[in-house]
Amino acid sequence: MSRTKRITLGLTAGALALGAGLGVTGMASAAETPTPSPSASASAGTTAPADGQGMRGGHNGDRGQLAAELATKLGVDEAKVTEAIQAFREANKPTEGTKPADGTKPDRAARDAALAKALAESLGVEESKVTAALEEIRTAEQAERAAALKTRLDTAVTDGKLTQAEADAVAKAVEQGVIGGGGR
Repeated sequence: MSRTKRITLGLTAGALALGAGLGVTGMASAAETPTPSPSASASAGTTAPADGQGMRGGHNGDRGQLAAELATKLGVDEAKVTEAIQAFREANKPTEGTKPADGTKPDRAARDAALAKALAESLGVEESKVTAALEEIRTAEQAERAAALKTRLDTAVTDGKLTQAEADAVAKAVEQGVIGGGGR
């Protein structure tokens, strides 16, 4: 077989593996999430996350859950947390001149620090306690997403849709942030 054909076959196989990996990652992030039960924040109609980006990871439908989890961790009323998050969101809504350029992301650490400071002031809680609660929530969400991805990849290997090497490559690419919403 000529060198050109081997290179072409190698590139094609790599592209197929990457495409399969992206498909599995897309399926993992599209996993059905349970419908949240009505709560004080849901009835208030202000369940969007503070950053407007679905801080619940891939679970944009569970936006009110951030307020509920923070309220529990901080020992404050969920309605107050929801109100504080909404106020922060409104105050920090990006305008046309402040949106990041295409291909760039806003500074997550700076945004999280600003959120923690605003929530601490609004709720009368120490900023370090709010920061720790936000970090705990984010860490738990990342672990949940990683476990869900592993389950889906294991199933794809068992079903013969992917080889173990392809599944490992997808998992590594997600973990390194190359594809999907993996670790940071």
